[in-house]
Amino acid sequence: MPVFRRPAFVLRHSSSMPSPRFTERNEGFVCLACGRDVPPHPSSSRDHCDRCLTSLHVDVNPGDRMNECGGKLSPIGLQTKGGKTKIAYQCEECGARVFNIVAPDDNAERIAELATMPW
Repeated sequence: MPVFRRPAFVLRHSSSMPSPRFTERNEGFVCLACGRDVPPHPSSSRDHCDRCLTSLHVDVNPGDRMNECGGKLSPIGLQTKGGKTKIAYQCEECGARVFNIVAPDDNAERIAELATMPW
């Protein structure tokens, strides 16, 4: 399985190129935080570890891998908006806060822990 890490090069959109809001990337990877071999998502695109819920700050729009930061995204809480529950993350490199949708196979105990965290 490939190791999930920042791409070696980053493609940039020019102002004349449309920026997609979602690029499907359903690949397995090895989590850099806990070492788990993370399988592809059961129905969408995998963007975080299903065990420790850690992600990487590599996307501008979901799946595009165009963010140059590449920092570790640590889960800090949950957000429910528009009927979807999302994991709230804080980047350890640049401090940005981002959100990823909870996957059906995510660690239920970790999700419950995040629900109690006042971020």
